[in-house]
Amino acid sequence: MYFLDRLRGADGSKVYKTQNFDYPLQRNRRGSYKVRSGEQIRVCMTSDFFLDEADKWRDAAWRIIKERSDVRFFLLTKRPERVEQCLPSDWSDGWENVFFNVSCENQRRADERIPILLSLPFKHKGVMTAPLIGAIDMEHYLCTGQIEQVIAGGENYDGARPCDFNWIQSLSEQCKRHDIAFCFIETGTTFIKNGRCYNIPNKKLQSKMAFKAGVNHIGKPMIFRLCDPLGFVIEDEYLYKPFFRQSCMTCGSRPICNGCSKCGRCEV
Repeated sequence: MYFLDRLRGADGSKVYKTQNFDYPLQRNRRGSYKVRSGEQIRVCMTSDFFLDEADKWRDAAWRIIKERSDVRFFLLTKRPERVEQCLPSDWSDGWENVFFNVSCENQRRADERIPILLSLPFKHKGVMTAPLIGAIDMEHYLCTGQIEQVIAGGENYDGARPCDFNWIQSLSEQCKRHDIAFCFIETGTTFIKNGRCYNIPNKKLQSKMAFKAGVNHIGKPMIFRLCDPLGFVIEDEYLYKPFFRQSCMTCGSRPICNGCSKCGRCEV
């Protein structure tokens, strides 16, 4: 994130409320929500939803998430120790449309963050091991049955540390043993396989190579009971179904992707 901000002449250390903060509530000219029922929104993916600097906007963010009970919100943090104090007063045992994830890049961080993840009141929990910079044994966490998905990928941009395919295979096998969804999204810039080190700066190629590795696992279905404004559960047939183009079929991220927006840029 800091690397990409420097390319844009921006200061990555600044924390601010984006102009599109209310995007989940925005409507099109027909009066319909731009974000359809059943879609997934990844929140603060170039920041951290639980930064203390963002506390002043958090109540407004929770209100949006609660109002759009028909949309899945993917939250990711490196600060799970702050989460409990940041939850809304009416949280109880969690909201059905929130998918809470912690980021773990190696065994040390996994052992710090996953126990907190397991102790928190969320209905849906996952782990993102991206960038993965060391082997992780999380089998004793997976056997709790609380973790529904594990995402893995290598590191990118300046000073990228290597990702070893052996680490990826190990995580995949752990997830398969417990029938938990596993997604290898990209190799990272520096990728080690069978003792050889590969430099892969192109992210599209990284994703394609991750797909070709054949280590993804669908796992047990994750069931989000999404509701309309009156609190009635929306039947699956009325929820958004991701659309994928032919070029998406060999993308490592497809199992966790919200689908193609049909903007036409890939055709150009």
